[in-house]
Amino acid sequence: MPEKRIYKADKLFTGNSWLYDHAIITRSGVIEEVILDSSLDNDPAENFAGCFITSAFIDLQNYGAYKKLFAVYPDTDALYKLKECCEKGGAAYCLPTAATNTLEVFYRCIDAVRAYWNEGGEGILGLHIEGPWINPVKRGAHIESLIHSPTVKEVSEVLEYGKDVIKMITLAPEVCSREVITLIQSHNIIISAGHSNATYKEAMQAFGNGIKTVTHLYNAMSALQHREPGLVGATFNNENVMGSIIPDGHHVDYAAIRIAKKVMGERLFVITDAVTETDKGHYQHHLVGDKYESAGILSGSALTMVKAFQNLVKNVGVEIEEALRMCSLNPSKVIGKESELGKIEKGFKSKMIVINEKMEFVKMIS
Repeated sequence: MPEKRIYKADKLFTGNSWLYDHAIITRSGVIEEVILDSSLDNDPAENFAGCFITSAFIDLQNYGAYKKLFAVYPDTDALYKLKECCEKGGAAYCLPTAATNTLEVFYRCIDAVRAYWNEGGEGILGLHIEGPWINPVKRGAHIESLIHSPTVKEVSEVLEYGKDVIKMITLAPEVCSREVITLIQSHNIIISAGHSNATYKEAMQAFGNGIKTVTHLYNAMSALQHREPGLVGATFNNENVMGSIIPDGHHVDYAAIRIAKKVMGERLFVITDAVTETDKGHYQHHLVGDKYESAGILSGSALTMVKAFQNLVKNVGVEIEEALRMCSLNPSKVIGKESELGKIEKGFKSKMIVINEKMEFVKMIS
């Protein structure tokens, strides 16, 4: 019979509330029970004094780690390194991301994810393609020469090749036809509006057509203006749309995150948008202070999910409970896995993290 594991801490955050004097029993990667300490039958438990246990974090936008940018090194080794880096930062699950590139690079990334899964690799949820179907006006650090509006034929070929691997596509809805949007949705792929110069009307129409997610709120999108509220304003005003945000203090001012949180509530979730040092390929990221730049343009963060969590609490003023949800439960909802990830409950996956009183990451447990 598979080994039973028992974990205890000063308290547990289930995703909904705090539990005291409770223990978590896991078996075969699943939470078997959450019970009172007094109900334990003298079974040995791993006890984390001075700490709390919560569901492991989920990062839906990360480009690579340890000098192996995934789009430059589309192989399983890059994915194992990414997984290791994410776990050290509190994320048991991540969505490796490839920015605007050639189709050949995207296909090699798809191949690498499939090979990783075939080897039994865990924690990699699929692939997030960001571009090239974006608006060049809001390209940020993306390569302008590769940006274009897609044809149905091109999209069909990409979706067929990436079947079951591509989980999310960031695109600018104003440069994509309704037929393209419907085609992507028919493959159960999450469409996220980003790198977009959509007007408020265009954005609201896109949301009405089933787009329910926005990529890195505020960054590389039409801003909230008093006469043209843009994509930011549309995101604020549509109660069905969730948006990711990068809380590193560089991509978005902490006060702007505070405003977004007040408006959007549980619709806001965290991504790291993390990149890694590289001198090859289209995106040559270099660490400048505690952020990355490419050709002098802000191109990615140096965040981990636990650092993002700390920034939300310390610099934005988000309550601990809500900051935890923004890093776990909320992203689980975006990818439709809220019935198995993001909570400490019976039947959920047992990947959990231990955090101490200083809000520092201690250990990943399962």
